[in-house]
Amino acid sequence: MKLLGGFDREELFIATKVWPTHLRYNAVIKAAKKSLKRLGVKYIDLYQIHFPNRRVPITETMRAMECLVDNGLIRFIGLSNFNLGQVIEAQNALKKYEIASIQMPYSLVDRRIENDIIPYTRKNGMAVIAYYPLGHGKLISRFPRNALETISRNHGPKTVAQIVLNWIISKHEHVFPIPRASNPDHVGGENLGVAGWRLTEEEIKYLEGIIS
Repeated sequence: MKLLGGFDREELFIATKVWPTHLRYNAVIKAAKKSLKRLGVKYIDLYQIHFPNRRVPITETMRAMECLVDNGLIRFIGLSNFNLGQVIEAQNALKKYEIASIQMPYSLVDRRIENDIIPYTRKNGMAVIAYYPLGHGKLISRFPRNALETISRNHGPKTVAQIVLNWIISKHEHVFPIPRASNPDHVGGENLGVAGWRLTEEEIKYLEGIIS
């Protein structure tokens, strides 16, 4: 794949997903092999089930995922959009490996997974990949100006996006936001500005108290 040309594969971490219509044993294997071919790589680092499929036993799907790991086609098994009961069922279906991560919506305006998913994943050494960390843009448009001024006064000039992303990584060691990265400015400027500083516990509580 031209996108990966010139990069050292060992320095990349490649994650992709299998669609819920492809969760039968043979379909999982076939879908993974097609992804490898499209990407032009020999293995995928993190292979995630995009959504659960109640029509397919999770034991069948996980048996295929473990086969992919055994054969070196994937390194880690991940989930996406599973509720806590489904996460536990999926983990119990695995015979040899552990679930590495789950991808869920999470932001200052959507904190539902704090009630169950986050405590479970912390206890069981599982990463949480937080999508929609800017709350579908709601945080950008509704963020109080006084909060922006307060955080910038304490940590240097910050954008709203940098503050709300930093809220996630400051609050949780095992939760990783995946913000928009559609152009170099997002990656090189906005997103990199999230690193190298941390909100204090008082600032975290302050933001949670004024934003809902």
